[in-house]
Amino acid sequence: MIPSADDETPPLIRFRRATRADIESIVSLTDAAYRGEGLGGWTTEAHLVGVRRTAAEAVAEVLAAPESTIILVEIGSDLVGCVGLTKHVTCAVLGMLAVRPELQNQGIGRAIIREAERISLDELAAKEIRMHVLHMRNDIIAWYDRRGYQPNGERAPFPYGDERVGVPIRDDLEFVVLVKVFQ
Repeated sequence: MIPSADDETPPLIRFRRATRADIESIVSLTDAAYRGEGLGGWTTEAHLVGVRRTAAEAVAEVLAAPESTIILVEIGSDLVGCVGLTKHVTCAVLGMLAVRPELQNQGIGRAIIREAERISLDELAAKEIRMHVLHMRNDIIAWYDRRGYQPNGERAPFPYGDERVGVPIRDDLEFVVLVKVFQ
């Protein structure tokens, strides 16, 4: 099959594994992508959850867990994106996918997904990849749908009371579980 233009990797991006030295940069990036208003990105959830997307302690926990990793995306020496992956038995769980708001819609998110899928298959031996998306984010759910991720009928509760992931503005937040099964 000939790759479409949608499948092309943006030029000059480089992937690497995060270290503890990257924690503050990861927090800043994810907060800008998920909680930033007026920054030019379409992924903000600031109208649903305020304050922050993640905390340094939470990122440190992910980096310390042997079954988890955070993949960083750089252009030159600038951090432009990230994604977290966690191995659970036969599946990989994807989270914290973020792209700098001013660089969204340039193919970086698609490249991150492809790299996360490659790692899930090649390194984690996952049979599927899962993620949680706020149920009212139809635009993001549609974006993942175009990449082969489908709702599996499961719902997951929002972590009310855990301010490390933000302060909810609404009381009806919950996640849909999206899954892509590898063939």
